[in-house]
Order: sequence, then C-alpha cells, then structure tokens
Amino acid sequence: MVNSSPAVAAHAEGEEIEVLESTDVLPVAPEDQWKSLFDKYDPENSGFISTERFRDLLAAHGSELDPHKLEVLLALADGNADGKICYQDFVNLVSSEDELEMSNKRSNSFRRAILQGSRQLRNSALREEVGLGLSRRLVRHVAYETLPREVDRKWYFDSYNYCPPPWLMLAITIAEVVVFMYYGFQLNRWVLQVSSPYFLKGPLPYHPQLRAQAWRYLSYIFMHAGIEHLGLNMAMQLLVGVPLEMVHGALRIGLVYVCGVLAGSLAVSVTDMTAPVVGSSGGVYALVSAHLANVVMNWSGMKCQFKLFRMAMALVCMSVEFGRAVWLRFYPPAFPPCPNPSFVAHLGGVAVGLTLGVVVLQNYEQRLQEQSLFWIFFSVYTLFILCGIFWNIFAYSLLDVKLPPPP
Repeated sequence: MVNSSPAVAAHAEGEEIEVLESTDVLPVAPEDQWKSLFDKYDPENSGFISTERFRDLLAAHGSELDPHKLEVLLALADGNADGKICYQDFVNLVSSEDELEMSNKRSNSFRRAILQGSRQLRNSALREEVGLGLSRRLVRHVAYETLPREVDRKWYFDSYNYCPPPWLMLAITIAEVVVFMYYGFQLNRWVLQVSSPYFLKGPLPYHPQLRAQAWRYLSYIFMHAGIEHLGLNMAMQLLVGVPLEMVHGALRIGLVYVCGVLAGSLAVSVTDMTAPVVGSSGGVYALVSAHLANVVMNWSGMKCQFKLFRMAMALVCMSVEFGRAVWLRFYPPAFPPCPNPSFVAHLGGVAVGLTLGVVVLQNYEQRLQEQSLFWIFFSVYTLFILCGIFWNIFAYSLLDVKLPPPP
C-alpha cells in the first residue's frame, strides 16, 4: 500500500532496491497548471494528445526531471496501443499523488518503473522478455489475456506472486464436482441426472414451491443437470474465471459471480415461474460476458494471441450450453407436472455481465467506490433484487400461478 510517507520500498529482479523518496518522484504542480498545458497541446479539444506531442510537452516543461525519469515517462506513454494519451493518463503520469490522489497501483507502478531502469521499458515490451520460467510465462499470458494497457500489464507482471492463489473459482469448481459425484453415485446416473425423480429432493436446487428457503437462490449452482452441463460450465469457469481472479482478485470476481447467480435465479422466479433452477450458468455467464465485452471495447489494446479464435470458442461454448438448456427446458419432463430446469438464469447472468460486470473489470487500477458508473449499475441491480423479492412474496398468489407439487 502506497501512502503519503516519505519513503516507498520496492523490489526488482528479486533483490532489495534502495528506497525512493516520494519528494524525488515528481515535482509538485497544481492540477490547473497541468490542465492548461494539456489544452495547449490539444488545440482540437479532443481530450487526447499524441505521444509525439507528449514528448514535445516533456521537452518544453520537463526540465525539473532527470533524463532517466523522462525516459520512463515516455516508455509508459508508449504503452498505449493507440498512441494517444487522455487527460487522466497525462495527470497520472506527471502529477503528484498528494494533489490528485493517484491510485496506489499506478503510483507504485510508476516508482517501480523508475527503479527498474535496466528493464529498458521503451524498447522492450513485456511479451519480448526471455528466460522466464513456466509460472512467470503464465502470469505474462494472463496479463495479455485480460489487460488492455501495457502499463497495467507490466505492473501486474512485476507485482503478482500467486499469493493469494485464485482460490475462489477453484473452490467453487471443486465443490460442484464433489456434489455432482455424490449425486451420481446416489442416483446411479451421470447423464441427465435431472431426469431422476430424486434429483430435486435435496436442499440445494431452487424449486418454486420452496422459494421461501432463501439459500436456494444461491445454492442451486452446485447442482447440475448432467455431466455435459457440468463439463461446459467447468470449462468456462476455469478458462475465464481463474485468469480474471488472478488479475482482479477474489473480491471483484466473487461480486460479479454472486450477482450473476442471484440475478439468474430471480429472473427465473419472475419470468419462468413454475420451473426449477440448477447449475452455475448464471455466475459463469456473468464472468464470460463481462470479459468478452471488455475485450471488444478494448480490441486494439488486447495483445493476446489468437484472441479472435478464443472469443469464437467462448461464444461457441456459451451457445452450445445455452442451446442445451433451452432444449432441456422444453423436452418432455421426466416427472410431470414439474417442468425441467429453466434456461432463463443464463440470460440473467449475461445481463449482469454486460452492465455491472463490465464496470468491475474495465478499470484495473481504480477502486470500485470511486466509479460513478459502478454505483449506477449497482443501484439498478439492487432495485431489481428488491423487485424480485416482492414479486416472489406477492405475485404468485395474486396471479394464481399453478405451481408443480413439491419435490
């Protein structure tokens, strides 16, 4: 954690590096001064200046910085794939964190870059580093898979140490496998377990007759209709969820995942009122759709190899799993009048991913509480949850819905 104390410790290449005084990082300048400088080099008022103009600005106004710091500033600026710098990036690079409350990560990233002058940031992209072990290559791969800016990739690569590991997605996946195997042996069925009359009798799946048991709106993720259902969810959960957790942490990823799960079950209770729900698709689709939307919005900056192929594969997996769910929903039920599990939870997860999830994953360095768009989407999501709760309390009796018998 970077604070206002006069010293910041840093490590480079596994060795302790001399402490850098915070007063030696950048000269103090008021924000309006930097704004006037920015406007001077942005006569079109586009909100962006090119890296060439940024070099001109530093040449004219960077006399208080030593040449090495100028080199690092230019290297960080060159990390922008489109060759442009917006005003906030400009402020982050040239201003004091005491005045403008720079994010801790960017401040630490900048100081680390200054101390690691031997890294040759300007001439060597992260992907060009050689001699990396398997674990470091994995971290580099994850950085290019999930982060659009070179500055953030380098910061993430330098700071990530697998502590804590991506335990959340792994723990959820292991729990789902354990539960599936338990019911597999108990029901003596591994494909289409949902066709067993005992499948919905446990304490985990959501059933409209048992909607007063609030935990079922979340616990249904541990039950799956069959091995094909579990396999597709596991694949997307591990291939997308684990890298996202490595970058954004368990708290952010858990927030998106749980919001998708809860939105999925409530969406079913509102739109498909007689159907049960099983499977982790709500949470999985929230993560995958948020990640895919983030890739599309930052297409030019995402440098992962075969990104088009990987996006196509993710969309194919989502389509196959969703098509399977739709087919199963309208397939003749194994124990009428109770229908097969609903597919609407997938759509609830996608809605969360494309709104709240995109905001959570879009800005790697900014705290969620500092983002106005996060609070807007979170407020809308909270309103939906409240409406769903009242719907479940009153709508079933007011509409005289004919529910299937309890399992």
